[in-house]
Amino acid sequence: MRNGNEEMKNAAAGAEAEGTGAKGAEAGGTGAKEAEAEGLRTGIIVGSFNPFTVGHDNIVTRALPLFDRLVIGVVGDQVHKPGMPPAEERVRAIAALYADEPRIEVKTYYGLAVEFARQEGARFIVKGVRSVKDFEYEREQADVNRMLSGIETILLYAEPQFSSVSSTMVRELQHFGADVSTFLPRKK
Repeated sequence: MRNGNEEMKNAAAGAEAEGTGAKGAEAGGTGAKEAEAEGLRTGIIVGSFNPFTVGHDNIVTRALPLFDRLVIGVVGDQVHKPGMPPAEERVRAIAALYADEPRIEVKTYYGLAVEFARQEGARFIVKGVRSVKDFEYEREQADVNRMLSGIETILLYAEPQFSSVSSTMVRELQHFGADVSTFLPRKK
């Protein structure tokens, strides 16, 4: 059986060697001031991405045409999810997937998503929604984010084939030794 975490680690190592495309947190990338100065429309997608699934990849792929610059923010705080792999490891693995896409940056962030959005010069937060349960949660978050910052949230509905895919489900399958490669994206 193939282990999904090993596949993502191998992809991350390959991206580090190539050094092109999506930029990880340590590689810098375009900051808020540069993005604003260049008139770039910036959006962010945030999450713990433990692990980053085919569903996440689908949302990133579908959101990309909406923006000149898309920043994937990987939560560094482990307040609600102790035992996560280090944020830097998740950033490297995700950056490896988009190594050939210069419009995508992958960074660790701490604190509120709206503060991260401000730091990146983003006016929009993109979220994926799989179900009514997800919708209600994301709607409440969107309302609070708008009240705090004026930043809007764009909800993209999951395509049917991804509506049951979640990081939690993938972690549970991994725990029992199942092959999860179907649920993890591959470098494009």
